[in-house]
Amino acid sequence: MIATIVITVLIAAAVAAIIINGYRKRKNGQSGCGCGCSGCAMSEECHKK
Repeated sequence: MIATIVITVLIAAAVAAIIINGYRKRKNGQSGCGCGCSGCAMSEECHKK
């Protein structure tokens, strides 16, 4: 029972860290895909403010 709770908390923390990291990158205007925006068809959608 305690192991299940610990594993659930660890997974929730990892998911929260990924979401927070993505939010910070987007807020700073960085791309989320890592391939650059010069040839991307979705660059206007990515960097809407």
